[in-house]
Amino acid sequence: MRAIAFDEFGGPDVLKVVDVPIPEPGEGEVRVAVRAAGVNPADWKIRSGALTFGDPVFPQYPGGEVAGVVDAVGPSVTGVAVGDEVFGWARRGGYAEYALSGAVARKPAGLDWADAVALPVAVSTADTVLKSLRLKPGETLLINGAAGAVGSMAVQLAVADGVIVIGTASPANQDIVRALGATATTYGDGLADRVRALAPTGIDAVFDAAGHGVLPAAIELRGGTDRIVTIADPAAFELGVTFTSAGGAPRPTALAQQVAERVAKGEFRLPGSARVFPFDQAAAAQQESETGRGPGKVVLLVR
Repeated sequence: MRAIAFDEFGGPDVLKVVDVPIPEPGEGEVRVAVRAAGVNPADWKIRSGALTFGDPVFPQYPGGEVAGVVDAVGPSVTGVAVGDEVFGWARRGGYAEYALSGAVARKPAGLDWADAVALPVAVSTADTVLKSLRLKPGETLLINGAAGAVGSMAVQLAVADGVIVIGTASPANQDIVRALGATATTYGDGLADRVRALAPTGIDAVFDAAGHGVLPAAIELRGGTDRIVTIADPAAFELGVTFTSAGGAPRPTALAQQVAERVAKGEFRLPGSARVFPFDQAAAAQQESETGRGPGKVVLLVR
């Protein structure tokens, strides 16, 4: 099968199309004939060497989320069968014609591949952070980067649980944030004052999904670092703020299934149209992800 791999850390040009054996599913795994693979910031951070886990071993195969058709199942697999259309979290190497997964959900018929593959990482990351913030109905949450993949999912999950959300985004994306159910404002200088005007009784928690140097304002609004979580700003380590990648978090397949069904019914929204690239343009896809332009998911169409 064809897969994308790299033999050294570096720029997007280190990504190559290679031929490798088709993997066999093990205990609790399914093999997915991949239709679409999600491209996430973690992918290019790992490729560049900015994000590492222990001593690197090459070649490495990027890609943590896939959508496609189950084509083989391993021992002890229940709930899915060969031929089912699914989406979920790849063990590794999601940029490939086939990938193994231990956590998949059924894809609703009304959801296309590019939209389905936008959900796994966004759902699991948003769910992990929201749970860590211990939010209650009626509390007010500030989400920085509310028009992005993770931020927009966090807005909708929080609003569905009765949380009041103020979301930051660029001036061009204010309407997107409002459509998700949040009160919109821009990030940048004066953020703390703008948020105080929108929430005069205070902010109960902050979820930074985008960076942009928002943490000092978040600390000012909260009067300390309690109930502030970032997935995007390494300044957290100096400021005493909780940083999480949510990489090792549980895979909430049931929640992902529910969200997918709500998206298919029009009850939940994706932040924008997917930015789609052919399989052999993985380098261009990662470059697009790295620029941070546009609210839609960056996706590789595999077949």
